[in-house]
Amino acid sequence: MYPVVSIVGRPNVGKSTLFNRLVGERKAIVHDESGVTRDRHYGQTFWGGRDFTLIDTGGYVPNDPDVMLQGIREQVHIAIEESDVILFVMDVEIGITDLDKAIADVLRRQNTPVLIIANKSDNERRSWQAAEFYGLGFDQVYAISSVNGTGTGDLMDEIVNLLPEESETIESDVPKLAIVGRPNVGKSSLVNALLNKVRSIVTDIAGTTRDSINSTLIFNEKEYILVDTAGLRRRTKVQENVEFYSTIRTHKAIQECDVAIIMMDAVLGFEAQDIRILVEAEKFNKGIIIVVNKWDLVEKETNTLKDYETAIYDKIPDMKYIPIVSISALTKQRIHKILELADTVIENRSRKISTSHLNDFVENMIRERPLPVVNGSSLKLKYSTQVKTKPPVFAFFMNRPKDLPANYRKFIENKLRANFDFTGVPITMVFKEK
Repeated sequence: MYPVVSIVGRPNVGKSTLFNRLVGERKAIVHDESGVTRDRHYGQTFWGGRDFTLIDTGGYVPNDPDVMLQGIREQVHIAIEESDVILFVMDVEIGITDLDKAIADVLRRQNTPVLIIANKSDNERRSWQAAEFYGLGFDQVYAISSVNGTGTGDLMDEIVNLLPEESETIESDVPKLAIVGRPNVGKSSLVNALLNKVRSIVTDIAGTTRDSINSTLIFNEKEYILVDTAGLRRRTKVQENVEFYSTIRTHKAIQECDVAIIMMDAVLGFEAQDIRILVEAEKFNKGIIIVVNKWDLVEKETNTLKDYETAIYDKIPDMKYIPIVSISALTKQRIHKILELADTVIENRSRKISTSHLNDFVENMIRERPLPVVNGSSLKLKYSTQVKTKPPVFAFFMNRPKDLPANYRKFIENKLRANFDFTGVPITMVFKEK
């Protein structure tokens, strides 16, 4: 799990500009108008051999000073709970304001390391002015300019120095199943039904689950770890700071699981947010299962489930390898089918194809559909081997791999899936020149 570094401070001190500088991408909207960052932003960054998650807690703050103070205090309190290091950003041109002092009062009363950032120190005079911020009672002040990058290298060195030591990852044979999805689709209800006890508070209010909760489940003498995550919302809709940090936890759960169980509401249907979660799980090469919950509320016709599956696959034509199961967490209908499917996906994710078997497959595939002729000469696929499992990675050695058309690459993937069972598993194909 990546350590978390949060950027806090009042509006218009350059938090988003600093975020963009440290992440190395223009992910946050940057503008001189106060309060323009209406959403929290986060991204992974790397420095000095360490990966960590960086969070811009910007958040829209209203003009009312009392409401503003309350909102910023909430951001800071949650940043304290969730972060390993906090960057407290202020504007060296303006100096210390009453709002800065209020934030400092909160930060001084906790143990999370805090680095004071005197932003906009883009010349020598302003760098000297940064000494004023030592008056807030913190040990380390960094005079930087997030616009031109002055001082950010030293800042990143110190951030990495303050991060908790990397814990050794203990490999476990117990599969980890992350249950993710939009708010109120029944994630906690499913976990409770599988565990046969009330492990999470379940209500009709979206977003009741604030934390990721790990539970151990034994079914048919097999052990699983279930991770019940907070509801994932579109980022533009994340308004509470607590929910935003819950979103971060959900992404962590996807990164660390073996199988991502993406739950959706049968009544509400398959939405863009569900696709975004699927894309993320596929990006991290996780096993994937789509669970359609609340199937008991759907009016049944002869081909209802098949039609429902077709409607989903029509929206994700490149993800038809992902299995779909309909359940009711409330009535416990087919809930154990999820675990049976998870076993299948885990087995597929670990599948190893022998090199001789794979090359026989390639020979038959090319016989069925010869490689194309590009610029007057034939492409030739000479050799293939599986280089990795969990997730499966295949290497194909050929002449001019850059000339291999995308549609033929897709043909190879489809034939792999047709010949070897990779249901629920993204596969990676690497084409190398030989």
